[in-house]
Amino acid sequence: MTVSNDLMELKEDKILEKYAAAEALISGFDHTPRIAAKREPDVVRERSPGLGTRRRFRSTTPGLVTRSTARPEGVQLAERVLESDDDALTTPLQASVLRALRRSLSVAQVMSDQYGEQTGLSDLKRANLAGTLDASQKDRFQQLLSASALISLHVFANMMDFLLSGIAADTEESEIQCGEVEEILLDNDQLALHGALWELDQEIASASIDTDAQLVSLIMSYCEQLMEKVTLRAEGVELLQSFSDARYRVEADNFEITGFTPAARARSTTLAMAFKRPEEVVGNHIAKYQAMKLAKMLMAYDFDRKLNPFAELGGFIFTFMGDGKPGTGKTTLIQMMAGLINDYCANAGYVFRYQNLSTDSIDSYQGKSAQNAKSFIRNVTDPNVIGFGTIDDIDQLAGKRGDRQSSAGQLEITAVLMESFAGANTVVRGNCTFGMFSNYPENVDDALRQRAGARFLVDGPQTREDYIDILYLLMGKNHSIPVGDHDLFEAQVIQKAVAASYESHARPKEDALIKVFERVSGGIGDLDTIAKIGAYLKAIQEADERFTGRAIKNITDAVKVRAMDFELPDEWMENPDLFLLKNYETKKNMIADLAQPITVDMVIQEINRYADSEFRYADKSDEVAIDNAVRDMQRMEEAKRRYMEQSRT
Repeated sequence: MTVSNDLMELKEDKILEKYAAAEALISGFDHTPRIAAKREPDVVRERSPGLGTRRRFRSTTPGLVTRSTARPEGVQLAERVLESDDDALTTPLQASVLRALRRSLSVAQVMSDQYGEQTGLSDLKRANLAGTLDASQKDRFQQLLSASALISLHVFANMMDFLLSGIAADTEESEIQCGEVEEILLDNDQLALHGALWELDQEIASASIDTDAQLVSLIMSYCEQLMEKVTLRAEGVELLQSFSDARYRVEADNFEITGFTPAARARSTTLAMAFKRPEEVVGNHIAKYQAMKLAKMLMAYDFDRKLNPFAELGGFIFTFMGDGKPGTGKTTLIQMMAGLINDYCANAGYVFRYQNLSTDSIDSYQGKSAQNAKSFIRNVTDPNVIGFGTIDDIDQLAGKRGDRQSSAGQLEITAVLMESFAGANTVVRGNCTFGMFSNYPENVDDALRQRAGARFLVDGPQTREDYIDILYLLMGKNHSIPVGDHDLFEAQVIQKAVAASYESHARPKEDALIKVFERVSGGIGDLDTIAKIGAYLKAIQEADERFTGRAIKNITDAVKVRAMDFELPDEWMENPDLFLLKNYETKKNMIADLAQPITVDMVIQEINRYADSEFRYADKSDEVAIDNAVRDMQRMEEAKRRYMEQSRT
């Protein structure tokens, strides 16, 4: 194994040595299920008269005998794959699936061996076979075997999904999902692979597969679910640290192993939306400015290091909340930002993936809503793409805990989003961002709302100039009405408008927060030191107990964004050689040179911006709760009145 940069290469000759064992597994073996139940096929396929019913998987390894020694009821995955349609000959897709199976199994076994050498598991295996394993080592031996099994399963599923994603990109789309993955055995790596292949064989046998594309889709669905289950099992297992912290590469396949992170081959999504240019967004100055900056920030992501310099230096926005009244421009903002990222990625040759989590993701089946939300998160956070995920009308999609109107599916989505946006295992690489949008943010769960690191107030056109500009823009060209005494779009000059918007937050806007600000500043004077600013934050917390440490983190993150209050030059986006294609350290130094120092004004403005939004949400939330309580009381009084009337009669 050689080291290249921070990637360790898995030797090709070691992989080829495992081909014979992998082919034996694909050809046939016996397995008695221990967790999952055997599935009954939906359809019994019959071949045309005169056609053979069995096709042989032929080895490319000289001297290997491929005759299956398994019993007829054993696992014969190669035969199962070849029977997925009625063609008497092996199709190119079937051959590709079998080659991917062999390759993935071989790499999984090499990775397991590598882990065994690093941790001493190989020595313990030899001692166990010789009967000389010390009793004091048995617990560690079993723990290492389980860890090795988890690695084998994940690497197998990860590479299989990666290889098949390249095949799927060239075939027609097919949506076919596997059932629940259950046969996850952790006794050792070999038994783990037996269980996985047995269950995959069962899935193919029980599914109604009519085309090769459906076969590929089913196997990918199985691999994705297997990876998800294995990753959950691996959480908190200390013996897996050496595997999780290292990065490996299979050069011939351009495949990287980065712990338990999926490495699916990057595929862009086809966007069917009408993009908006920045000049078509009127008003919403701060939201527009930050969206434009964020689009360029994403482009600083380094695909070799799998990290964005902005995520390391500070100032990267991983999640943001856009709220405003209906018709103020939230959809336009999404169209503008998606259009900018799409154009930048097309120019740089990067893969861009946009996805929206809609109300269609809410499912009546238990666990399915969570699965849909996890799939959404996984697709957007794929480290091989630039991702933009949106959750429009999040107040309808994610349930508010304690609200009797929230369905089980909505609460499942809330739990997934909370864990994904600021959970123990959340990793911010800087390749993607998530925007949550709502007309009624007060109906969003408090803890989920506070996971929005930035707040974009989408308040639409505000001034006389804004309304003239938007009228002119929407009227189009088919008229001869004069503009009159007005400089078109002068008010939309972004730097001028943003500066004015930021300065307006030198004082808070919400009545409850104004009282806190005036009381604190009146008592201790100008908020010009860390101690005085801290006193102001404590006073805000006393006024609203929901203003917690997470709020302070969001504010400091916003301040760091202000320190990076510059747009990467347009020419850096237009000519990739100037910035985008440079190495990580060079990009990091170029960005650091543009940063500006943090000032007291920045801190006060960001505290007021964030606190204003929280007080605004809290006031609306409290009013909604009071209105609901009043309606409940009124209904109860009416019920009592009717009950008394019926009792008297």
